[in-house]
Amino acid sequence: MDLNFTTEEQLFREEVRGFLRAKLPAEISHKVLGGKRIEKSDFVRWQQLLNEQGWGAIAWPEAFGGTGWNAVQQHIFDEECADAGAPMQLPFGLKMVAPVIMEFGNPAQQQRFLPHIVDGSDWWCQGYSEPGSGSDLASLTTRAVREGDHYTVNGQKTWNTLGQYADWIFCLVRTSTEGRRQKGISFLLIDMKTPGITVRPIIMLDGEHEINEVWFEDVRVPLENLIGEENKGWTYAKFLLGHERTGIAGVGRSKRELKKLKEIAATETTNGRPLIEDQRFRDRIAQVELELMALEITNLRVISAEGEKKRAPGPEASILKIKGSEIQQMLSELQMQALGHYALPYTEEALEADWPGDPWMPDYADYAAPLSGHYFNYRKTSIYGGSNEIQRNIISQMILGL
Repeated sequence: MDLNFTTEEQLFREEVRGFLRAKLPAEISHKVLGGKRIEKSDFVRWQQLLNEQGWGAIAWPEAFGGTGWNAVQQHIFDEECADAGAPMQLPFGLKMVAPVIMEFGNPAQQQRFLPHIVDGSDWWCQGYSEPGSGSDLASLTTRAVREGDHYTVNGQKTWNTLGQYADWIFCLVRTSTEGRRQKGISFLLIDMKTPGITVRPIIMLDGEHEINEVWFEDVRVPLENLIGEENKGWTYAKFLLGHERTGIAGVGRSKRELKKLKEIAATETTNGRPLIEDQRFRDRIAQVELELMALEITNLRVISAEGEKKRAPGPEASILKIKGSEIQQMLSELQMQALGHYALPYTEEALEADWPGDPWMPDYADYAAPLSGHYFNYRKTSIYGGSNEIQRNIISQMILGL
């Protein structure tokens, strides 16, 4: 197995780098690399720039306006964007609901929704989890009752990411209580401007408003916003979750954070010597780097198989989700340890792009002030998208046959 990139792939990498040098706004890159707060306008602006280049949907088939790139090209693009400090392309539209619409939506839905996802004009959010239905998602209780030409939706969703900015939400709702719980679930697309929808913030440990509760009170949803067949939503939900868990791997972002960790360790001193010379700490860096290399190869194998078989990732996506989230948490922990007492204070103002910094902090620790907030934020990665404990159950049942 040859793990080296071909000449054509290296040329493609240079093309991506040239585009990033020319088009990635410096002020956005500064925010990303410095751990600053990324605004909605930053995400939308970057998506629009990519769309103008024809790169707005790197994993989509060309028939739907995507690039048609193979797995290696997608991997190179993600890696270079992360290294350059480009904001991540929000997955809710591009990588989650879009594949569902392509696979199970009708032509009218595809023509209506997909162009507005790729050009950045529609912001999507997810309506899956409920206060009593997280890992046991099939127990959800948000009801959708069919009444003539529409559904009336009542219920509550929680842990909704960035829904305060969203134009649309894709929701799992219960349309039947007969038979197995999974059989009575449907997949609806709901306009967030519809009367009866209330978004309430959930403030996280780092003081940021990233997640929400979303309440539905007699919300009318047209029948044409139903994806596929009524009561078949569980099938579409599993298809979507395979794409979500693959994306959680975050190989490019983790490689960027590993690079940052090495820079800190090469500069920070302990007992007058660079931390990188401490054998025990160096061994921990080596361990996470080896795991990241293995994750990168596994991720390439999964997305390559997805392209060849024209199917959503199966239970192997659970492996990517587990290791990807664990590596992200490990890197944030090692960065905290490397910076020592500089990483302890959390300064909310440090998330602002124009924050001047504290004069007592060394130059290499400019991002230390927001680091503890990011550390706490990363505690969630092993929970969302299906907790890692649930992913291990999936692996044991569907791969090992236990």
